[in-house]
Amino acid sequence: MKLSVPGRVTATAVAATVSLLAGGSIAGAAPAGTSAVAAAPDIPVANVKAHLTQFQSIATANGGNRAHGRAGYRASLDYVKAKLDAAGFTTTVQQFTSSSRTGYNLIADWPGGDTDQVVMSGSHLDSVTAGAGINDNGSGSAAVLETALAVSRAGFHPTKHLRFAWWGAEELGMVGSKYYVNNLSTANRSKIKGYLNFDMIGSPNPGYFVYDDDPGIEKTFKEYYAGLGVPTEIETEGDGRSDHAPFKNAGVPVGGLFSGADYIKTAAQAAKWGGTSGRAFDRCYHSSCDTTANIDDTALDRNSDAVAYAVWGLSQ
Repeated sequence: MKLSVPGRVTATAVAATVSLLAGGSIAGAAPAGTSAVAAAPDIPVANVKAHLTQFQSIATANGGNRAHGRAGYRASLDYVKAKLDAAGFTTTVQQFTSSSRTGYNLIADWPGGDTDQVVMSGSHLDSVTAGAGINDNGSGSAAVLETALAVSRAGFHPTKHLRFAWWGAEELGMVGSKYYVNNLSTANRSKIKGYLNFDMIGSPNPGYFVYDDDPGIEKTFKEYYAGLGVPTEIETEGDGRSDHAPFKNAGVPVGGLFSGADYIKTAAQAAKWGGTSGRAFDRCYHSSCDTTANIDDTALDRNSDAVAYAVWGLSQ
């Protein structure tokens, strides 16, 4: 997750949501007579953590980071792309320039579905230069990757078209996602009926925060957590500080999840979610200690399953 301006960032899948994409926004219920939708699979947290281990190894081999314009970023992108290519996705690498360095977005389309109704999920793949960026944002990148691979394993072919993205240079101001959105034609932009963003979802002292932008997407995530008996709060710390912002500014319905950055967990939040009050949700935010040791497995597991729950439910 990008720095703010001064002054201001083991669960199985529940039965599939009946939320559907409708028109330019997302409706909360299926029409009468609609057949039951396919249930989302459980996303194995061990698989998600295996991707994080790979991101850590890539950073360690490339100067300790996976930042924009550095070898570690490109190696991370190549790792994700190889997994997707092998799983049957159509992948595209989009190149841009920022701070005199070349950056890349990775876009992966799952064949089939109505390409006039696109459900898109994304995360930023870059770290800051200070460290490996395993929570920020290896966690979101790995969960989105494993959800995409689960789509392939399940042979899932929903009514709507699925697209996944890994953004470059988010830490410099959402540069990659802005580039993508700005280079879409008006017609293609209007085909994206929902963009789901996942930035920092494995914080070591976690909270469970849901974006409150599009009501239908918000409802979908809240349904999932209600099924687990996990209370949520509206996400405010990262508002406008991650890759959903360019989509929102372009009129695309957006939503997402967040487990907290450098804000301090209150006593009330610790009573609700566990963890330690008076301590940041992620003490290693934008630091060298954001390694594979900087992940809460329960938060990562729950949030990864929530990614799949939303992808399955909103695309049918």
